[in-house]
Amino acid sequence: MRALVAAEVGEPADVLRLETRPVPTPQAGQALIRVKATPVHASDLHVLRGRYGFAPEFPAVGGHMECVGRIEALGPDTGRVKTGERVVVAAVPAVPGPQVAGTWQEFLVADTRRLLPVPDRLSDSSACQLAVNPLTALLLVTRELDVQPGEWLLQTAAGSTVGRLVIQLSRHLGVRTINVVRRRDAVEEITMLGGDQVVCTEDEDLLQRVAELAGPAGVRKAIDCVAGPVGAQVSQALAPGGQVVVYGALSTHRQTDPAALTIPLQARSLIYETKAVRGFWLNRWFGTASPEDALQALARVRGLVADEVLSIPQGRPFPLERFAEAVSLAETPAHGTKPLFVFDDGRDEDDGREAASSA
Repeated sequence: MRALVAAEVGEPADVLRLETRPVPTPQAGQALIRVKATPVHASDLHVLRGRYGFAPEFPAVGGHMECVGRIEALGPDTGRVKTGERVVVAAVPAVPGPQVAGTWQEFLVADTRRLLPVPDRLSDSSACQLAVNPLTALLLVTRELDVQPGEWLLQTAAGSTVGRLVIQLSRHLGVRTINVVRRRDAVEEITMLGGDQVVCTEDEDLLQRVAELAGPAGVRKAIDCVAGPVGAQVSQALAPGGQVVVYGALSTHRQTDPAALTIPLQARSLIYETKAVRGFWLNRWFGTASPEDALQALARVRGLVADEVLSIPQGRPFPLERFAEAVSLAETPAHGTKPLFVFDDGRDEDDGREAASSA
Protein backbone atom coordinates (compact mmCIF):
# COMPACT_ATOMS: atom_id res chain seq x y z
CA MET A 1 0.00 0.00 0.00
CA ARG A 2 0.98 3.66 -0.38
CA ALA A 3 1.66 5.80 2.67
CA LEU A 4 2.81 9.38 3.20
CA VAL A 5 5.64 9.15 5.73
CA ALA A 6 7.79 11.70 7.57
CA ALA A 7 11.23 10.32 8.32
CA GLU A 8 11.97 12.92 10.99
CA VAL A 9 10.76 16.15 12.57
CA GLY A 10 10.78 19.06 10.15
CA GLU A 11 8.84 21.12 7.64
CA PRO A 12 6.20 18.80 6.13
CA ALA A 13 7.08 19.64 2.52
CA ASP A 14 10.71 18.72 3.27
CA VAL A 15 10.35 15.55 5.34
CA LEU A 16 7.29 13.84 3.82
CA ARG A 17 7.88 11.04 1.30
CA LEU A 18 5.50 8.72 -0.51
CA GLU A 19 6.43 5.14 0.42
CA THR A 20 5.22 1.61 -0.19
CA ARG A 21 4.48 -0.34 2.98
CA PRO A 22 2.90 -3.73 3.76
CA VAL A 23 -0.80 -3.74 4.56
CA PRO A 24 -1.12 -4.12 8.36
CA THR A 25 -2.96 -6.95 10.07
CA PRO A 26 -5.65 -6.20 12.68
CA GLN A 27 -5.13 -7.63 16.14
CA ALA A 28 -7.68 -8.31 18.88
CA GLY A 29 -10.19 -5.46 19.13
CA GLN A 30 -8.94 -3.87 15.91
CA ALA A 31 -10.27 -3.37 12.39
CA LEU A 32 -8.40 -2.97 9.13
CA ILE A 33 -9.76 0.16 7.41
CA ARG A 34 -9.46 0.87 3.71
CA VAL A 35 -9.22 4.67 3.82
CA LYS A 36 -11.43 6.65 1.43
CA ALA A 37 -10.76 10.26 2.50
CA THR A 38 -8.73 12.00 5.21
CA PRO A 39 -8.22 15.74 5.82
CA VAL A 40 -5.02 17.74 6.09
CA HIS A 41 -5.37 19.83 9.25
CA ALA A 42 -2.92 22.54 10.29
CA SER A 43 -2.49 20.59 13.53
CA ASP A 44 -1.35 17.55 11.50
CA LEU A 45 1.45 19.71 10.11
CA HIS A 46 2.39 21.04 13.56
CA VAL A 47 2.76 17.43 14.74
CA LEU A 48 5.35 16.84 12.02
CA ARG A 49 7.16 20.05 12.98
CA GLY A 50 7.37 18.94 16.62
CA ARG A 51 5.26 21.90 17.72
CA TYR A 52 2.14 20.09 18.92
CA GLY A 53 1.17 18.64 22.28
CA PHE A 54 2.35 15.12 21.45
CA ALA A 55 5.03 13.60 19.22
CA PRO A 56 4.73 10.33 17.25
CA GLU A 57 7.60 7.91 16.86
CA PHE A 58 9.49 8.72 13.67
CA PRO A 59 9.39 7.65 10.92
CA ALA A 60 5.67 8.34 11.15
CA VAL A 61 2.75 8.22 8.76
CA GLY A 62 1.15 11.67 8.66
CA GLY A 63 -2.38 12.48 9.64
CA HIS A 64 -3.22 12.16 13.33
CA MET A 65 -6.85 13.25 13.44
CA GLU A 66 -9.58 11.52 11.42
CA CYS A 67 -10.65 9.71 8.25
CA VAL A 68 -13.53 7.83 6.66
CA GLY A 69 -13.24 4.39 5.11
CA ARG A 70 -14.64 0.86 4.98
CA ILE A 71 -13.86 -2.05 7.24
CA GLU A 72 -11.80 -4.48 5.18
CA ALA A 73 -11.10 -7.09 7.88
CA LEU A 74 -11.55 -7.65 11.61
CA GLY A 75 -9.34 -9.08 14.29
CA PRO A 76 -10.68 -11.23 17.16
CA ASP A 77 -13.15 -9.83 19.71
CA THR A 78 -14.71 -7.21 17.42
CA GLY A 79 -18.41 -7.94 17.60
CA ARG A 80 -19.69 -4.34 17.51
CA VAL A 81 -18.88 -3.67 13.83
CA LYS A 82 -18.85 -5.75 10.66
CA THR A 83 -16.80 -6.09 7.51
CA GLY A 84 -17.88 -3.74 4.74
CA GLU A 85 -19.28 -1.04 7.02
CA ARG A 86 -18.45 2.55 6.16
CA VAL A 87 -17.07 4.21 9.27
CA VAL A 88 -15.47 7.36 10.59
CA VAL A 89 -12.19 6.68 12.38
CA ALA A 90 -11.54 9.02 15.31
CA ALA A 91 -7.75 8.75 15.02
CA VAL A 92 -7.00 11.49 17.55
CA PRO A 93 -4.29 10.09 19.87
CA ALA A 94 -5.44 10.05 23.49
CA VAL A 95 -3.13 11.84 25.92
CA PRO A 96 -2.13 9.95 27.95
CA GLY A 97 -2.53 6.94 25.71
CA PRO A 98 -0.89 4.64 23.17
CA GLN A 99 0.41 5.56 19.75
CA VAL A 100 -2.16 5.33 16.95
CA ALA A 101 -1.80 4.83 13.21
CA GLY A 102 -1.59 7.86 10.93
CA THR A 103 -4.41 8.30 8.42
CA TRP A 104 -2.41 9.40 5.36
CA GLN A 105 -2.19 5.86 4.00
CA GLU A 106 -4.38 3.49 2.02
CA PHE A 107 -4.97 1.07 4.92
CA LEU A 108 -4.72 1.44 8.67
CA VAL A 109 -5.64 -0.54 11.75
CA ALA A 110 -7.80 1.12 14.38
CA ASP A 111 -9.40 0.27 17.71
CA THR A 112 -13.01 -0.67 16.96
CA ARG A 113 -14.07 1.51 19.90
CA ARG A 114 -12.96 4.50 17.81
CA LEU A 115 -15.17 3.61 14.83
CA LEU A 116 -18.50 5.30 14.13
CA PRO A 117 -20.74 3.97 11.32
CA VAL A 118 -21.95 6.74 9.01
CA PRO A 119 -25.00 6.83 6.71
CA ASP A 120 -24.64 6.87 2.95
CA ARG A 121 -26.27 10.31 2.72
CA LEU A 122 -23.14 11.85 4.25
CA SER A 123 -20.46 12.41 1.61
CA ASP A 124 -16.91 11.23 2.24
CA SER A 125 -15.90 14.89 2.41
CA SER A 126 -18.26 15.57 5.32
CA ALA A 127 -17.77 12.23 7.07
CA CYS A 128 -13.97 12.47 7.17
CA GLN A 129 -14.21 15.79 9.03
CA LEU A 130 -16.70 14.76 11.75
CA ALA A 131 -14.39 13.77 14.55
CA VAL A 132 -12.31 16.90 15.20
CA ASN A 133 -13.81 20.34 14.56
CA PRO A 134 -17.54 19.56 14.97
CA LEU A 135 -16.80 17.47 18.05
CA THR A 136 -14.66 20.27 19.51
CA ALA A 137 -17.48 22.79 18.99
CA LEU A 138 -20.01 20.47 20.65
CA LEU A 139 -17.81 19.74 23.65
CA LEU A 140 -16.89 23.39 24.21
CA VAL A 141 -20.48 24.63 24.21
CA THR A 142 -22.31 21.76 25.90
CA ARG A 143 -19.80 20.09 28.20
CA GLU A 144 -16.91 22.39 28.97
CA LEU A 145 -19.12 25.45 29.56
CA ASP A 146 -22.65 23.97 29.64
CA VAL A 147 -24.05 27.12 28.03
CA GLN A 148 -27.80 27.34 28.54
CA PRO A 149 -30.48 28.73 26.19
CA GLY A 150 -30.61 32.51 26.46
CA GLU A 151 -27.09 32.82 27.88
CA TRP A 152 -24.39 34.82 26.15
CA LEU A 153 -21.34 33.04 24.78
CA LEU A 154 -18.35 35.17 23.81
CA GLN A 155 -15.95 33.67 21.27
CA THR A 156 -12.84 34.78 19.39
CA ALA A 157 -11.83 33.64 15.89
CA ALA A 158 -15.50 33.47 14.97
CA GLY A 159 -14.61 33.02 11.31
CA SER A 160 -12.52 29.91 11.94
CA THR A 161 -13.84 26.43 11.23
CA VAL A 162 -14.69 25.77 14.89
CA GLY A 163 -15.99 29.32 15.32
CA ARG A 164 -18.50 28.87 12.51
CA LEU A 165 -19.64 25.55 13.93
CA VAL A 166 -20.08 27.15 17.37
CA ILE A 167 -22.35 29.78 15.81
CA GLN A 168 -24.48 27.15 14.07
CA LEU A 169 -24.71 24.97 17.19
CA SER A 170 -25.49 27.94 19.45
CA ARG A 171 -28.29 29.07 17.18
CA HIS A 172 -29.74 25.54 17.30
CA LEU A 173 -29.54 25.47 21.10
CA GLY A 174 -30.88 28.99 21.66
CA VAL A 175 -27.54 30.34 22.91
CA ARG A 176 -26.73 33.98 22.07
CA THR A 177 -23.25 34.62 20.69
CA ILE A 178 -20.90 37.61 20.68
CA ASN A 179 -18.39 36.88 17.95
CA VAL A 180 -14.97 38.52 17.76
CA VAL A 181 -13.35 38.96 14.34
CA ARG A 182 -10.29 40.96 13.32
CA ARG A 183 -11.39 42.21 9.89
CA ARG A 184 -14.33 44.47 9.06
CA ASP A 185 -15.12 42.49 5.89
CA ALA A 186 -15.88 39.43 8.05
CA VAL A 187 -18.72 41.06 10.01
CA GLU A 188 -21.48 40.61 7.43
CA GLU A 189 -20.54 36.99 6.81
CA ILE A 190 -20.69 36.12 10.52
CA THR A 191 -24.06 37.87 10.84
CA MET A 192 -25.43 35.96 7.85
CA LEU A 193 -24.23 32.72 9.43
CA GLY A 194 -26.36 33.40 12.49
CA GLY A 195 -24.05 35.22 14.90
CA ASP A 196 -26.14 37.46 17.17
CA GLN A 197 -23.50 40.16 17.65
CA VAL A 198 -20.10 40.77 16.06
CA VAL A 199 -17.17 42.76 17.46
CA CYS A 200 -14.44 43.77 15.02
CA THR A 201 -11.10 44.43 16.72
CA GLU A 202 -9.86 46.27 13.64
CA ASP A 203 -11.83 49.37 14.65
CA GLU A 204 -13.71 48.55 17.87
CA ASP A 205 -12.72 48.27 21.52
CA LEU A 206 -13.48 44.70 22.61
CA LEU A 207 -14.05 45.48 26.29
CA GLN A 208 -16.31 48.43 25.59
CA ARG A 209 -18.38 46.63 22.95
CA VAL A 210 -18.91 43.51 25.08
CA ALA A 211 -20.08 45.68 27.99
CA GLU A 212 -22.52 47.49 25.69
CA LEU A 213 -23.88 44.30 24.16
CA ALA A 214 -24.16 42.08 27.24
CA GLY A 215 -25.52 44.73 29.59
CA PRO A 216 -25.15 44.86 33.39
CA ALA A 217 -25.16 41.07 33.80
CA GLY A 218 -22.18 40.74 31.47
CA VAL A 219 -20.86 37.57 29.84
CA ARG A 220 -19.99 34.67 32.10
CA LYS A 221 -18.83 32.14 29.50
CA ALA A 222 -16.29 32.48 26.70
CA ILE A 223 -14.10 30.40 24.40
CA ASP A 224 -10.83 31.67 22.97
CA CYS A 225 -8.78 30.39 20.03
CA VAL A 226 -6.43 33.37 19.70
CA ALA A 227 -4.54 33.73 23.02
CA GLY A 228 -2.07 36.63 23.29
CA PRO A 229 -3.48 40.11 24.05
CA VAL A 230 -6.90 39.24 22.57
CA GLY A 231 -7.25 36.28 24.91
CA ALA A 232 -6.34 38.56 27.80
CA GLN A 233 -9.04 41.03 26.78
CA VAL A 234 -11.61 38.25 26.69
CA SER A 235 -10.82 37.38 30.30
CA GLN A 236 -11.13 41.06 31.27
CA ALA A 237 -14.49 41.29 29.48
CA LEU A 238 -15.99 38.50 31.58
CA ALA A 239 -18.43 39.21 34.38
CA PRO A 240 -17.28 38.33 37.93
CA GLY A 241 -17.17 34.57 38.32
CA GLY A 242 -16.94 34.11 34.57
CA GLN A 243 -14.80 31.53 32.82
CA VAL A 244 -12.97 31.34 29.51
CA VAL A 245 -11.83 28.09 27.91
CA VAL A 246 -8.76 28.45 25.67
CA TYR A 247 -8.53 25.88 22.88
CA GLY A 248 -6.09 27.50 20.44
CA ALA A 249 -3.42 30.14 19.96
CA LEU A 250 -3.86 31.55 16.46
CA SER A 251 -2.04 34.76 17.39
CA THR A 252 1.14 32.68 17.76
CA HIS A 253 0.53 30.40 14.76
CA ARG A 254 4.06 30.78 13.39
CA GLN A 255 5.76 31.09 16.78
CA THR A 256 8.46 28.50 17.43
CA ASP A 257 9.51 29.63 20.92
CA PRO A 258 7.23 27.99 23.53
CA ALA A 259 8.02 30.80 25.98
CA ALA A 260 6.31 33.25 23.62
CA LEU A 261 2.99 31.37 23.66
CA THR A 262 1.43 33.54 26.34
CA ILE A 263 -1.77 35.22 27.50
CA PRO A 264 -0.95 38.38 29.53
CA LEU A 265 -3.66 38.07 32.16
CA GLN A 266 -4.38 40.74 34.78
CA ALA A 267 -4.00 39.26 38.24
CA ARG A 268 -6.38 41.77 39.88
CA SER A 269 -9.16 40.83 37.48
CA LEU A 270 -8.67 37.12 38.20
CA ILE A 271 -8.31 37.47 41.96
CA TYR A 272 -10.91 40.06 42.88
CA GLU A 273 -13.48 38.95 40.34
CA THR A 274 -12.76 35.22 40.77
CA LYS A 275 -12.56 34.53 37.05
CA ALA A 276 -11.22 31.27 35.66
CA VAL A 277 -9.05 30.65 32.61
CA ARG A 278 -8.49 27.03 31.61
CA GLY A 279 -7.53 25.02 28.59
CA PHE A 280 -9.19 22.43 26.38
CA TRP A 281 -7.41 19.97 24.11
CA LEU A 282 -9.29 17.24 22.28
CA ASN A 283 -6.45 14.75 22.76
CA ARG A 284 -6.70 15.04 26.55
CA TRP A 285 -10.47 14.76 26.38
CA PHE A 286 -10.05 11.44 24.55
CA GLY A 287 -7.54 10.48 27.25
CA THR A 288 -10.11 10.94 30.01
CA ALA A 289 -13.43 10.06 28.34
CA SER A 290 -14.57 6.46 28.30
CA PRO A 291 -14.87 4.81 24.86
CA GLU A 292 -18.63 4.72 25.34
CA ASP A 293 -18.79 8.43 26.19
CA ALA A 294 -16.59 9.32 23.21
CA LEU A 295 -18.77 7.35 20.79
CA GLN A 296 -21.91 8.89 22.27
CA ALA A 297 -20.55 12.39 21.65
CA LEU A 298 -19.47 11.45 18.13
CA ALA A 299 -22.90 9.99 17.43
CA ARG A 300 -24.51 13.26 18.48
CA VAL A 301 -22.20 15.14 16.11
CA ARG A 302 -23.10 12.70 13.32
CA GLY A 303 -26.78 13.42 13.91
CA LEU A 304 -26.27 17.20 13.90
CA VAL A 305 -24.37 17.04 10.61
CA ALA A 306 -26.81 14.57 9.01
CA ASP A 307 -29.73 16.81 10.05
CA GLU A 308 -27.88 19.82 8.56
CA VAL A 309 -27.73 21.66 11.88
CA LEU A 310 -23.96 21.74 11.44
CA SER A 311 -22.58 22.39 7.98
CA ILE A 312 -19.12 21.13 7.03
CA PRO A 313 -17.72 22.88 3.94
CA GLN A 314 -16.81 20.52 1.14
CA GLY A 315 -13.11 19.75 0.94
CA ARG A 316 -10.80 19.78 -2.05
CA PRO A 317 -9.56 16.31 -3.04
CA PHE A 318 -5.90 15.50 -3.66
CA PRO A 319 -4.14 12.21 -4.42
CA LEU A 320 -1.21 11.39 -2.12
CA GLU A 321 1.20 12.17 -4.97
CA ARG A 322 0.21 15.85 -4.78
CA PHE A 323 0.90 16.16 -1.08
CA ALA A 324 3.03 19.30 -1.49
CA GLU A 325 0.02 21.16 -2.96
CA ALA A 326 -2.28 19.87 -0.22
CA VAL A 327 0.12 20.94 2.54
CA SER A 328 0.47 24.39 1.00
CA LEU A 329 -3.31 24.83 0.74
CA ALA A 330 -3.82 23.76 4.36
CA GLU A 331 -1.88 26.81 5.56
CA THR A 332 -2.97 29.37 2.99
CA PRO A 333 -4.59 32.28 4.89
CA ALA A 334 -8.37 32.46 4.47
CA HIS A 335 -8.37 29.64 1.91
CA GLY A 336 -11.74 28.40 3.18
CA THR A 337 -11.26 24.93 1.69
CA LYS A 338 -9.96 21.90 3.55
CA PRO A 339 -7.56 19.75 1.51
CA LEU A 340 -8.42 16.05 1.60
CA PHE A 341 -6.36 13.05 0.57
CA VAL A 342 -8.73 10.74 -1.31
CA PHE A 343 -8.35 7.11 -2.35
CA ASP A 344 -10.16 4.93 -4.86
CA ASP A 345 -10.90 1.70 -3.02
CA GLY A 346 -11.63 -0.18 -6.26
CA ARG A 347 -15.10 -1.24 -5.18
CA ASP A 348 -17.16 1.86 -4.41
CA GLU A 349 -16.58 3.60 -7.71
CA ASP A 350 -19.94 5.38 -7.66
CA ASP A 351 -19.36 6.61 -4.10
CA GLY A 352 -15.88 7.75 -5.03
CA ARG A 353 -17.15 9.79 -7.97
CA GLU A 354 -19.87 11.32 -5.79
CA ALA A 355 -17.40 12.30 -3.10
CA ALA A 356 -14.97 13.79 -5.58
CA SER A 357 -17.68 15.79 -7.33
CA SER A 358 -19.09 17.10 -4.05
CA ALA A 359 -15.60 17.97 -2.83
